[in-house]
Amino acid sequence: MTSAGTTDRMTRLLALVPYLTARPEGVEMAEAARDFGVPERQLRKDLELLWVCGLPGHGPGDLIDLSFEGDRVRVTFTAGMVRPLRLTTDEAVALVVALKTLLELPGLVEREAVSTALAKVSAAAGHAAEVTPVAVSVDAHEETLAIVRDALQRGRALHLHYYVPTRDERTERTVDPMQLLLVDGRWYLEAWCRRVEGVRLFRLDRVDDVAVLDEAAAPPPQAHSRDVENGIYQPEPGSPAVRLRLDRSARWVADYYPVDSATPVDDPPGGLAVTLRTADLAWARRLVASLGGSATVDEPAELAAQIASDARAALARYGIDTGPGAEGSG
Repeated sequence: MTSAGTTDRMTRLLALVPYLTARPEGVEMAEAARDFGVPERQLRKDLELLWVCGLPGHGPGDLIDLSFEGDRVRVTFTAGMVRPLRLTTDEAVALVVALKTLLELPGLVEREAVSTALAKVSAAAGHAAEVTPVAVSVDAHEETLAIVRDALQRGRALHLHYYVPTRDERTERTVDPMQLLLVDGRWYLEAWCRRVEGVRLFRLDRVDDVAVLDEAAAPPPQAHSRDVENGIYQPEPGSPAVRLRLDRSARWVADYYPVDSATPVDDPPGGLAVTLRTADLAWARRLVASLGGSATVDEPAELAAQIASDARAALARYGIDTGPGAEGSG
């Protein structure tokens, strides 16, 4: 988990108990996940972690206790974690400025909700929120989000310049927008891509340029929205299997990506053998390369050969001759 992800999770954990305490009858897991802006899977992991948190002693009666009834959860013992988080002066000012900036965005759909939130934060912050008017520029990501929302609201097609990192390629395509998704803090546009004739997810921070076209968006009948409950990365049915052996330091791969299987192995010590599926072997090649010597490709053979060739080429740049017997490992 990245440092940013760790910070976000810690903030969420500190807010979860007061959130549940304010709902003594319990709350649906899906509703709580939406309120915190995370997938339901992540919320369940957070609740499982809360279950082993509490007061010193960490015995019965010291730990936070939760009750699950179907898909509803409620807190039955708070271990003293009942005070909601408070904004510092700097945080309050930053939030007020951000909300005021958001209100200036063209095509904002939730304008009333943002106005209400601004009024509540300003009232709670008091004098701290009385900031001198400043000129605030909107970054390209926010402009893209506003344009996409406008296209969805008006039912218009979009023309995108989009960066594909797995191929290190900038593409140009026309799409029929279907919906906006917020997953793990990132915005995605789900749309029918006319170029590939299929439904695709476009991460908005990888959109270099976007324009609303003067034609209606018309996804065909076979364009179905995907279920992102289990994460944004989901291999296509029938994608080839990639089998990796991971060192202890790379076991996180099995938690971050959906895998078909994960089996502990002794070679390497404390390692893990995983099978994952992807139709894009270039992506798998980049993944293994990014893991350095912490991953070995068992299958497919062509992927192992490509990575071995990459490794030999890299060593050759340093004047190191690996010889003919180099193995296919990252």
